Amino acid sequence: MLRITHIVIMVFFVLAAKVSADVTTSEIVYDPSVCQAQRNSGGPVEAAVQAAQSAECLAIIAAYPRPDLERIPEDKSTLRRSYWRLNTAGTNLYDAPGGQLIGAIPAGFNFVQATDAQVEGWVQREGGEWLRSSDGKPEPPSNFVGFALPQDWQHPFAIIVDKAGHFASSRPGVFGDKDSGFFARRHRLVNIFARAEDHMGKVWYLVGPQQWIRQEWVAMFAPAPQPEGVTGRWVAVDLFEQTLIAYEDDRPVFATVVSSGLSEWPTVEGLFKVWARLRKDTMSGAAGQPDAYYVQNVPWVMYFKGGISLHGTYWHGDFGYRRSHGCVNLSISDARWIYDWMLEAEPDEEGELINTVYVFSSGKYANG
Repeated sequence: MLRITHIVIMVFFVLAAKVSADVTTSEIVYDPSVCQAQRNSGGPVEAAVQAAQSAECLAIIAAYPRPDLERIPEDKSTLRRSYWRLNTAGTNLYDAPGGQLIGAIPAGFNFVQATDAQVEGWVQREGGEWLRSSDGKPEPPSNFVGFALPQDWQHPFAIIVDKAGHFASSRPGVFGDKDSGFFARRHRLVNIFARAEDHMGKVWYLVGPQQWIRQEWVAMFAPAPQPEGVTGRWVAVDLFEQTLIAYEDDRPVFATVVSSGLSEWPTVEGLFKVWARLRKDTMSGAAGQPDAYYVQNVPWVMYFKGGISLHGTYWHGDFGYRRSHGCVNLSISDARWIYDWMLEAEPDEEGELINTVYVFSSGKYANG
C-alpha cells in the first residue's frame, strides 16, 4: 500500500511539473529579436555573443528549439518512374533489342525515362526506342519535399543545405567544435535567432544556445515584400538564398529550396506571368556544344519567361545551390504541389488563370 501511494505521489509531481513547463513555454512569445545585438560595445562579435547569452534569448531558444513544420505529401506516382542518366558520349537508338539502328541521342548531358528494363542488356525509353543498358544507368530522383507554412509565420528559419556536415561554433568567426552540441546535418531545420558578421565580414546565424553556423551552409526563408499589383497565387524566388515561397495574396503558405541558373546561364530577375503549363515536357539545347543537354519528360513544367520555367527535377537533388541553365529546378514533389496549387487559383474576369513568378535576389550569392 505504501509503495502504491508513493507511486501515485510521484506521478502527481511529474504531471504537475509537465503542466507547469507547458504553461511556462506557452507564455513565452516567440520573439527572436531579443537575441539580436542592439549595440557594438566591445565590437560586433562581442555584442552578438553577449546578446545570445542573455537570459531572455536563452529562454526563447529553450522554448522554440527548432521549427515545427508540416511536410507536403510526396508525388509517389512520378517518383516511381524509372529515369536513366546516359553516357555523355552519345547513345544509339534501336527499333528492338539487338535490332536495327534507327537514330541517336547526340553527346551531352542526357536523360531518358525508361518504360522497360526487363530485357537483359537493353532498356526501352518512352517513345518505343531501345538502347543498350551499358549506355546509361538508373538515376533515382530526390524525394525531398518542402513545408507548409503556418498562418502566423513571420520569423526567419532555415534549412541546412551543406553536404559536408559541420559542428556549430561557440561564436562567430571561430572553428566549430563538437562540444557545441550541434551538428549541421543536411536538411535539418533551424530557427534563426540572430545574425552577426565576423571580422572578415562573413555572416553567421545563431541557431541554438551559443551555437553559430555560417550563412553559406543554409538556405534561409524570410517573408518577401509583395510586389505592387500582384494578388492571388504567386511565388517569390530568392536567387541569393535559393528558396521559393508561395503566397496567397500577402499570406505565405509554402516554402522550399530550389536550384536556379548557374553564373553562365543566370535566372533573370523580374516579375513574370506563367504563360504555359505542361504535366511533362522534353527539354534540350546547345546541340553540338560542350554544354549540350537532352532531358526527356521533365515533370510539372510552368513556363514563365520564354523557355524558362519552374519544373520538377529528377537528375539531381542539390536544391539550395545553383545548378540549371536558367530554369528554377524543384524537387518532383514540390513542383507537383505548386503546379496543382496554381491550377486552383481564382480565374480573372476573362476566365484566365493568373499566376505570378517574382524573381529577386536578397543578397550576393557566394556558393559558387
